[in-house]
Amino acid sequence: MAFDWKEFLTLAEYLMEERDSRVSRECLQRAAVSRAYYAVFCTIRDQLARGADFTRTGTASDHAAVVEYLRQHGHSTAAIWLSRLRQWRNQCDYDNDVTNLPVLANDALGYARSLVEASIQW
Repeated sequence: MAFDWKEFLTLAEYLMEERDSRVSRECLQRAAVSRAYYAVFCTIRDQLARGADFTRTGTASDHAAVVEYLRQHGHSTAAIWLSRLRQWRNQCDYDNDVTNLPVLANDALGYARSLVEASIQW
């Protein structure tokens, strides 16, 4: 049975609510942003691969290819939001300092929820 990538969104929501003192709020928020992005990216990628003329390559180029597919097929807002989520995920995964992380993390979860819900209707 295939993994349900939307579970990463549930995990991201859990991380945002978690108050475990063994890790910092910053760590939890960074992880939540990362999981929120992958929940959306993988859900949309797999949905496109199942029902559209989209072929997964299994490489990093799939990230840009999904965004481009969305742009070319009338989902420009989704493409912008997915790009923004990826940018935030990259910041959270690679940068030492992330400006205004609590707001960014909350926004990321909001975008992710909206994109997952919208992708069900495509």
